[in-house]
Amino acid sequence: MSPSRRLLAALLPALALAGCASLVPHYQRPELALPPSYSAPAAAAVLADGWWRAFGDPALDRLVEEALGANQDLAAAAARVEEARALLGLTRADRYPELSAGASASRSRFSADNPQIPPGINLETDTFRAVAQLSYQVDFWGRFKAASAAARAALLATEAGRANVRLEVAAEVVTAYLDRAGYRQQLEVARQTLGSREESLRLERVRFESGTLSELDVAQAEAELAATEATVPGLERALRQTEVRLAVLLGRVGGSLEPGHDLGELALPEVPVGLPSSLLARRPDVVAAEQELVAANARVAQARAAYFPLISLTAYAGSESSELSNLLGSGTFVWQAAASLVQPIFNAGRTRRNVEAARARELGALAAYKKAAESAFAEVESALVALSTSAAERAARGRQSAALERARDLARLRYDAGDSSYLELLDAERNLFAAQLSLARARRDELAAAVTLFQALGGGWGAEGTAAP
Repeated sequence: MSPSRRLLAALLPALALAGCASLVPHYQRPELALPPSYSAPAAAAVLADGWWRAFGDPALDRLVEEALGANQDLAAAAARVEEARALLGLTRADRYPELSAGASASRSRFSADNPQIPPGINLETDTFRAVAQLSYQVDFWGRFKAASAAARAALLATEAGRANVRLEVAAEVVTAYLDRAGYRQQLEVARQTLGSREESLRLERVRFESGTLSELDVAQAEAELAATEATVPGLERALRQTEVRLAVLLGRVGGSLEPGHDLGELALPEVPVGLPSSLLARRPDVVAAEQELVAANARVAQARAAYFPLISLTAYAGSESSELSNLLGSGTFVWQAAASLVQPIFNAGRTRRNVEAARARELGALAAYKKAAESAFAEVESALVALSTSAAERAARGRQSAALERARDLARLRYDAGDSSYLELLDAERNLFAAQLSLARARRDELAAAVTLFQALGGGWGAEGTAAP
């Protein structure tokens, strides 16, 4: 039997096994026990990308777009995507033959005392060679195909991770913008109250000097003025710190920020929710967790492939001569073709342990995916409750502030008419000041709850129904 036929006979059993031993992974999405609907009222609709535009503030829109173009966390996430794309290219390259070319030159000398060399033979010889070499590992068992599937899933997970960073950056910018507007409004209330109390103290001192007011009333007015003054530095500090946080999110330090709308001018978006099952395709973190599970499933198949033979094909062809001038002459052509099959027999359980480790990682990825889906549902539920309750609180704070403003006006009329003490007026002013600050915070919390719900829902949908990046 010729060498080529013997080689074919050795490979036939492996070829027969190839049809029944495919280890290509087959992934199926796990069943998740999600409720059919949210417990809080929610409209079934499709979210639009650019969800922050629903607040109706062009200055906010520009800041978010600036952050999405210059934020350093997003730049790092984009770099991770490019790395994953390159790694996918590497795994795909393993599935193709490798062709290389080489040239060599050597000179050797034999010993004159070597009895095997006939007399008169030149003891020094030159060898020149130029060949092209081809090598290929046959992927009978799907080892490289599984590796490519795992790398592709890892790339998709990384892209979803970048989308999640994008969503977080946008949400952080909008939240910081709302914090800034809230502190500005509280600072405006404090300064207006401060001016009112400075004027009241001036009038009280005039009355004291005219003998119509006691020194106790003046001291109480001075104390209230100082208490109001004490709130201003804290609000100014919080406002400046928020502006610094916002600048970092924008990828710059220093510079001025557009004033933008006040809290009362910002629109409260109507947030569409849809069904719980849509979170599986909408939330980038859930998508990333599922792709990690897909990758882990493929790596199990890749590990199992190590049980089967490794089949390699190699060949080279070229020219070899003892003289460089004759390297391309007639009779110098050389070639070789070879095939090899290596079957693992004993490796102290290394292959089995690798498969067990891969299966354990798959179970871990499955648990992480289920947790991500369950957490997504819980976060939407929590955000819906926060939105509805914050709206109710803001409405109540508004009624409280309006009522206390009327009470303050009545207390001043009674005080000016001599029907009540100055302490009653101070108490009414103190309560109104606290209520106005609480109203500003409640409005900020109501708008921030909408941001939290947008984030919990995964941001928005793209033009064709896929999660927006």
